[in-house]
Amino acid sequence: MSPFWKTDWLERQQNIIKWWNHTGLVLSLIADRQAPREDIPEPPAPADWGTWWTDPEYRLSAAEATMARRDYLLEAFPYFDPQIGPGSLGTFLGSKPHFMEGTVWYEACITNLELDGPIQFSPKNNHWLDVHMALINKGLANARGRYLVGIPDLIENLDTLAALRGDTNLLFDLVERQGWVQERLAEINQAFYAAFDLIYNRVKDSQGANTFSAFALWGPGKTAKVQCDISASISPKMFRKFVVPHLTEQCQWLDYAMYHLDGTTCLQHLDALLEIEPLKAIEWTPQAGLPGGGSERWFDIYRRIKAGGKSVQVVSVAPEDMLPLLDAIGPQGIFIIFDRTVDPRTAEKMVKMAESYY
Repeated sequence: MSPFWKTDWLERQQNIIKWWNHTGLVLSLIADRQAPREDIPEPPAPADWGTWWTDPEYRLSAAEATMARRDYLLEAFPYFDPQIGPGSLGTFLGSKPHFMEGTVWYEACITNLELDGPIQFSPKNNHWLDVHMALINKGLANARGRYLVGIPDLIENLDTLAALRGDTNLLFDLVERQGWVQERLAEINQAFYAAFDLIYNRVKDSQGANTFSAFALWGPGKTAKVQCDISASISPKMFRKFVVPHLTEQCQWLDYAMYHLDGTTCLQHLDALLEIEPLKAIEWTPQAGLPGGGSERWFDIYRRIKAGGKSVQVVSVAPEDMLPLLDAIGPQGIFIIFDRTVDPRTAEKMVKMAESYY
């Protein structure tokens, strides 16, 4: 077996576990190598975006070429991300993806509420599940101990129902068909558990740990990012009524769950999230046009999350903002993802500067 492309991985796992427990510091620092660790050529890009997103041969070749040209420092680690857009669960349940450069859109499939029955997940004759599993199996077959293979960005709750029903239709349903929405959300939870377990049982290691591709998560048990981006369009009262009960159940089912809090219009729900006991961590993403996660503009949000007993993931942090951020909010329970890879000399300096914060 080839050696893992990160020699101190077992040691760094312990820091990630401490972070989940609100005490450790995680710094996901990636540096460009001066020469590839293996001679893996970059494959030519396919002619169409559907192939770009779904072809196992291309996706893995491109990922390996990238990983071979990077060093994974501190708590960063190499992994193959088999996602084909943010919302794989919806495709398993009938939503058709439309592939574009850099993103995927999902076509609503629940159109007649009288005729469309319960939402159910079945692995049989499930085309988009098969597409995902082909990517995952290709990664597992080729990894040879060099890198991990993640669980794709499944997504759940109202966001998955929005993919199936359409955003505007769902917002009307939240007012006019509240019982119908609650029934569908309960069914989506069950679909999530079934789909997650199917994939988890393929990618987990011998200790039951898994990588979740979105936001570079790893945990020593069932680990996932959870979210509800459409909550930007609903009130805190609606969020507590429709989202919180099913999200709480999902976080109880998982061993390690981190919530993706997306944009200032979702900050109205932070108090409700802090009340969800089995939710271990919260990530904050400023929307486009606003300063990145390392800006002092967001420090009070991080302090609020920490005071609420949750760990924090800070994304899109410029390397020069690392120390001011850690000094301002403290390193305990902080996970930083930087906004770019850095050159080897900068990486060496950052590693030395970070030592005293662990």
